[in-house]
Amino acid sequence: MANEPDPAVLRLQELQAGTDAGTALAFFDSQPPVQVPELNGSWRGTEVPTGHRLDGLLEPMGWYGKRFDGAEEVFPLVFSGSGGGVFNVNPALVPLSAVLRFGPLLRKPGVLAAVRPALRVARTRRPGARLRMTEYRGVLSASMIYDALPVLDVFRRVDARTVLGAMDLRGPEAPFFFALRRD
Repeated sequence: MANEPDPAVLRLQELQAGTDAGTALAFFDSQPPVQVPELNGSWRGTEVPTGHRLDGLLEPMGWYGKRFDGAEEVFPLVFSGSGGGVFNVNPALVPLSAVLRFGPLLRKPGVLAAVRPALRVARTRRPGARLRMTEYRGVLSASMIYDALPVLDVFRRVDARTVLGAMDLRGPEAPFFFALRRD
C-alpha cells in the first residue's frame, strides 16, 4: 500500500533512537547502493548514535546537513544560521583530531554553544569535497571524498528521499553514522 511506511525507513528511525555500531553496520550493509547523480541537491542531516566519539557533536553545533551541486561541487558541512538560513563551513578549518580527542569535553553543557559562533569564521563559498563511486564493504556506491580531511562518507539508499551515511575515518573504530533526508 502507498500509505504504509517503508520498513527500511522505520528501521532507520529505530536506530536513530540509539544503537550499537554492529547493528548500524548490519543495517548499512543491507541497503542498496547509491549512484552519484542521486545525491544532487540539499539534504538535512541527523546523527545515528552508536557510541562513536563524534556522537552528539554535530547537531548541537547547528549542523544542517550536506549540499551536492554535482560530483565536483560538494559542500559537506552545512550549518544553520540565524534567521533560518544556512552556510557552508570549510572542512579544512575543522581540527578533526582535536574534535575526536576532546569530544567528551565538547559535550559539556555550554561548551558547544560557545564553540558554535567560531563556525562563522570558517564559512566558505567553495566546495570542500567530491563525489565518486567507491567500493566499501564489498559494495560499489557513491562516496564523498573530503578535499582536506582523511575522511570518506559512503552512502546507501534507505528510500527515494533518504540515505544512510557511514563516515569512514582512519583507525580501528567503526564508522560514524548519519542519515540524510532530501530537502
